[in-house]
Amino acid sequence: MSSQQELTHIDKQGKVQMVDVSEKSITKRIAIAESRVQLPENVLLLFDGTDIKMPKGAVFQIAIIAGIMAAKKTSDLIPLCHPLGLDDVSIQIEIEKNEVVIRSTATVHAKTGVEMEALTAAGVAALTIYDMCKALSHNIIIKEIKLIEKTGGKHDFKLES
Repeated sequence: MSSQQELTHIDKQGKVQMVDVSEKSITKRIAIAESRVQLPENVLLLFDGTDIKMPKGAVFQIAIIAGIMAAKKTSDLIPLCHPLGLDDVSIQIEIEKNEVVIRSTATVHAKTGVEMEALTAAGVAALTIYDMCKALSHNIIIKEIKLIEKTGGKHDFKLES
């Protein structure tokens, strides 16, 4: 097995380890992730062109805040994930047909990547939309959470369409 195919969180004895990044260089790293939430028609009818308004507040704005907060707490949620001082996290939310598309971008200057922060932001934003809309319907489906692109570090990645 080449080093590219080896699991990084397992040592040579098969024990769990945090990846040692002490010898890596600090580089600018950017990751973009996406999640999709399928909403039923009765919920989509509440969309006013910019957001879905609910008694709890503006759903998309609260989901953006939740996603940013989650990105900042990623290392508290995912074991062995390095804590990062994020430079930026941004989240855009749009409706495409009957789906809410959440796109998060996380940026950092660090020795390790920022993919998990972008994925966590997209996932928690999707969960927040579910939570805020569930009073109207439980027929809400979080369809996917995926990494779209990452740059910086040894290997860049772009999801093939």
